Amino acid sequence: MRRHAREHEQDHGTLRTQQQRRRIAVEAARLMSEEGIRDFHLAKRKAAAHLGIFAETYLPKNSEIDAALREHQRLFQADTQPQLLQQRREVALEAMRFFAAFEPRLVGAVLDGSADEHSAVCLHLFSDDPRTLQNLLDENHIPYDEESRFLRLTREDADEFPVYLFSADEIAIDLTLLPLDLLRQAPLSRIDEKPMKRASRGALELLLAEKTD
Repeated sequence: MRRHAREHEQDHGTLRTQQQRRRIAVEAARLMSEEGIRDFHLAKRKAAAHLGIFAETYLPKNSEIDAALREHQRLFQADTQPQLLQQRREVALEAMRFFAAFEPRLVGAVLDGSADEHSAVCLHLFSDDPRTLQNLLDENHIPYDEESRFLRLTREDADEFPVYLFSADEIAIDLTLLPLDLLRQAPLSRIDEKPMKRASRGALELLLAEKTD
């Protein structure tokens, strides 16, 4: 009897954990969609606080929040999200043509299909000399902000890289400048900790052609 009682308690605890993780993931997805939060950690913490859930064991994985975000878009943004995504992919293609000398690769929400009105066009550019990109922006009178970003190259190692931010057609452009040798080694995704999916200009052109057929 005691064993059955313990098993029942364990099953109940597992179900409760799943339910709470789901609640936090759904709320985090709503916050990301409506408030433009793009930091998964911040979104899940804020969602948990909103729901009054503070146990670490109930915090969902980033992949769970990503799945909830896509579900939220299907349910509440079916009429607008596809157009927003298409618009950003077209802007991404123009940007990739402009930065062709830097072997651009599209990454993030605009590539994976989850982009919305808050999403930036995120490109990885490649050069061993940051001044070449700065000169290109300056020569074309493109005002930009410069930041830095840590990216994980393996599960144990991370490094800091320069980021350049500006807008085109009222859409944010986010450029991360990486050394040339990282053309062959994509940083790890914050969603599933696997190498980021990246698309060349040719791959994006094919993706856009598929949508217009």
